[in-house]
Amino acid sequence: MRRRIRRAARVLVFDPGGHLLMFRFTPDDRPPLWATAGGEADPGESYEDAARRELREETGIEAEPGPVIAVRESDFTTFAGEPVHAIEQYFEVRVSNRHLDFAGHTDSEQAVMQHHQWLSLAELRALARTEMVYPEDLGEIVETLR
Repeated sequence: MRRRIRRAARVLVFDPGGHLLMFRFTPDDRPPLWATAGGEADPGESYEDAARRELREETGIEAEPGPVIAVRESDFTTFAGEPVHAIEQYFEVRVSNRHLDFAGHTDSEQAVMQHHQWLSLAELRALARTEMVYPEDLGEIVETLR
């Protein structure tokens, strides 16, 4: 089966203490999972512009995403039920405080993104032992940024 290519930008948002912002997704059709802010690029949108837009929509943070820090490819089924081949670029953003604004969440995001948490690297690794964290090697990506 041929999968549609899904270009996406993911943003690793760190607070002043180095804690990573994570969202817990709770779809009806699968177990919960934790992931960073981010999402699919619009047609014709660059990864950088998608990172900037997704960051603003999902967190209320206006910031430049900086350089690409990682690239991952994977096959999965979206929350809408579409099998895709994802090509994701990861960006890092450091913020001066933990203020977030979720007013930009879409209806579907409001339905599945009801919890967030700021995690240290140790907390992220502990969480990954009990729940799914996406991508699976997120701890290694974070460790390279220290």
